[in-house]
Amino acid sequence: MTATSIEKVNGQTPGFDPVALAKAEAIRTEAASKAEAARIEAEGRAEGEKLLAAEKAEKERIANERAAMRLEKERADHTAHLARKAAETAKSKAEEEKAQKAAAEEEASEAQRLTEQERSQRWWKWGARGIYAVGLIIAAPVQFMHFWDRERPFLIAAPALLEGLALVLAFGAAWAVAHRRDVAPYRIGIMISAAIAAAINLHGGMTDPAIGFNAGLIGAIASLGGPIVLMAYEHGIAQKADGIPSFRERRAAERARREDEAARQKVRAEKQAAEARAAADKAAAQARAEEEQRRRDEDRKTHHREVWEIADAMRSARGQEFVTEQIWAEAWYRKTGCKTVGITLELEAASRAQQARAKAVTEMPIEGSFSLVDSHRPARQKKDPEATDGRRNNGGTPPRRRPGDSEPPHPIARTQARLERTAKTKEDGE
Repeated sequence: MTATSIEKVNGQTPGFDPVALAKAEAIRTEAASKAEAARIEAEGRAEGEKLLAAEKAEKERIANERAAMRLEKERADHTAHLARKAAETAKSKAEEEKAQKAAAEEEASEAQRLTEQERSQRWWKWGARGIYAVGLIIAAPVQFMHFWDRERPFLIAAPALLEGLALVLAFGAAWAVAHRRDVAPYRIGIMISAAIAAAINLHGGMTDPAIGFNAGLIGAIASLGGPIVLMAYEHGIAQKADGIPSFRERRAAERARREDEAARQKVRAEKQAAEARAAADKAAAQARAEEEQRRRDEDRKTHHREVWEIADAMRSARGQEFVTEQIWAEAWYRKTGCKTVGITLELEAASRAQQARAKAVTEMPIEGSFSLVDSHRPARQKKDPEATDGRRNNGGTPPRRRPGDSEPPHPIARTQARLERTAKTKEDGE
């Protein structure tokens, strides 16, 4: 700061007060420092606000990017979900249509089967009744001729009794089937009535010339045939009502049972054969493992007796059946101090010495005759002394050298140059 000399103020010479000047200077310095501090603080605050704003903007940008990425991922997930949903819907719809089609085919087949059953049952029913009616038509006149007597006209009702008895018992058998009652007594009664009527018809045909043997025989067959056919029909209806399987159903069930039993026996035999093969393989593998373990133990016991004694002691202490690889490795380490099985301290020392020697040989500089300049390039083949000098034809001027005329550097020379450059670079760096 430059001091200004003031000689007079208002006509008077002012006095010099160094304390006041020091205070003023201190006040001025303090004000300047405060102003500078306020400026620095303002600049720092502005710079901080700018950094905060930039950081906030960057955070918002990152948040927006993450939100966009999250939205894109959610959109992709939603699209994939819709695609999977559509695929599942299509698959379920196809399966449902397939199931409906199979159910419709099964229903149609069942309806066709029921229709065929109803048709066959209807034909069988009316056929049996028709045969019974025809038999009655044939047998009744024969019996009327046999029992006709002018003195005893009441016997004319005998044919109605004989044939009607079988018919009524047939109706009783049908009732028993419908009400799930025992039908055997009705069948026995039908057969007895039919047999009596047939015997009477046959007797009448054989004793009465007016009837004749043929009429009596056919009457007997008619008396037996109608009730037998009707009883067979009622027997089938009874079995169906009772749920008794037919001979065909029993035969099919027996065949299925035999096939199932054969399949189970085959599976059982294959399983037993597989178990036997597995047991044989396991036994063979166990035998091979035991043989290999014995060979290994004998070899180790013979060539590494001291290590074997330690390993055998460790095996016994641990309760092991044989010396495992882990026990052998630990015993080798305890005895030789080397963690690698098969390596001893002497072998390790010799190996490291050989490695150091190989490294020294490969990295040492080339000395002697190989380091001469002549070794930079391979030796040229000597020119024939009788050959003419090529320079005589151009006035003694040597021929122009062109690329490729000289031999390339020898590989040993290139290696030596590389080693020297490396050594030089290392020395310069140190």
